[in-house]
Amino acid sequence: MKEKFFIERKKTKKIHVGNVSIGGGSRISVQSMTSTSTLDISKTVEQIRLLKKAGADIVRISVPTIHSVESFKEIKRKVDIPIIADVHFNYRIALKVIQYGADCLRINPGNIGNYEKIRMIVESAKDANIPIRIGVNSGSLEEKIKRLYGGPTSEALVDSAMRQVDILDKLNFDRFKISVKSSDVLIAMKAYRLLSERTDQPIHLGITESGSRRDGSVKSAIGIGSLLLDGIGDTLRVSLADNPLEEVKVAFSILSSLKIRSRGIQIVACPTCSRKEFDVIEVVRNLEENLSDIECPIKISIIGCIVNGFGEAERSDIGIVGKRKRSILFNKKEKSKRYVDNNELLRILEFEIRRIIRDKNDQKKHDILIRSHLSKKVEKS
Repeated sequence: MKEKFFIERKKTKKIHVGNVSIGGGSRISVQSMTSTSTLDISKTVEQIRLLKKAGADIVRISVPTIHSVESFKEIKRKVDIPIIADVHFNYRIALKVIQYGADCLRINPGNIGNYEKIRMIVESAKDANIPIRIGVNSGSLEEKIKRLYGGPTSEALVDSAMRQVDILDKLNFDRFKISVKSSDVLIAMKAYRLLSERTDQPIHLGITESGSRRDGSVKSAIGIGSLLLDGIGDTLRVSLADNPLEEVKVAFSILSSLKIRSRGIQIVACPTCSRKEFDVIEVVRNLEENLSDIECPIKISIIGCIVNGFGEAERSDIGIVGKRKRSILFNKKEKSKRYVDNNELLRILEFEIRRIIRDKNDQKKHDILIRSHLSKKVEKS
C-alpha cells in the first residue's frame, strides 16, 4: 500500500506575478535570478530562456543603474516569462522599470529610501497593477534596527519587514509578498516562522548567500524544506554561487522530495559497495546528463545489487537491479521484468525511460482531447 502524506499549507492572500499566481493555495512557484550583466542583453535573454526551459516559473533581474534600465526594457520585450526587477538604492530606477513592464518589483527596506520615495513607488505599482516584494536581507538590514536588536537577528528581520508592511497598509496597497532572508539557516527559519504568525501575505522563501553548489544546496534543503513542511511558503529561490540553472534543479529536488511538486527525472540510487554488479555512479551521472531535457516526472531506481534492489524497483516507474553480467530491468506500468547485459545497461535504460515518457505524453494528449470532446458535448446539450 502506498503511504500518503499531506502538508497543510498556511492560507495566504493571492497575488499575481505576470501570469503566475502566488499564495492563496496556488502551486508553489520556483524562481531564479540571472547572473549575467543586465547590460548584456543577448546573454541575459539566453540565460532567461534556459531558466524557463529548466522549469523556472519566474526570473529576477538585477537593475543596478539607470543605464541598465533601457537594457531591462529590451530584455523584457524578448522573453515570455514573468520578470521581477531587483532594485536597490535608487527609487527612480524602480519607477522606470515599472513603466517598462516589470511584472513585479523587489525592493529592500534597508536601502530604498524614505516614506515619500516608497509612496511614489507604490503609486506607480498601483497604476501598473503589479505586485512588490518586500525583500529583507540580513546583509543589508537598516542600521537603526541592527542597533535595536544587537545585530541581524530573526526578530530584527521580521521587524524590518513589518515596518514596511505598515507603510504599504497606510498606502492601501496589498499586492505584495515578503521575504526575510539570512545566510544563517537557523536565523532564517526562525524569522520566517515569526513572519508567518504575523501576516497572511504570500511568503517568498530563501536562504540568502548560501554558498557553493554543495553547501548551498544542503543549507537550502534544510531551511526551505523545514519551512515547507510547516506549511510556510508560496514561492522560493535557492541561492547558489553557481550557474542559476543549478538553483532551479535543487529547488525542484526539494519540492519533489516533499512530494509537493515534481519535474523531470528523480533517481533513487545506492551509494555502492563491494556488492555492486555494475558502475552505479557512472550510470546515474550519465542518466542525469542525458535526460536533463525531460520535463515529465518519472522515478527511476538504480541499485547495484539484489539486497535492496527489488524493493526500490517496486516503488519506481522503472528500475534496474544489479546482477552479475546481466541485471534485471523492471517496468512498473507494464508489470514486466527482463534481463539486460550490463555493458548495454545504460543504452537500454535510457531508451526505455524515453519510451515511458513518450507513452505518458501520448496519454496526456489523449486525456485532453477526451475532456475537450466531453466539454463540447455538455455545451451542446
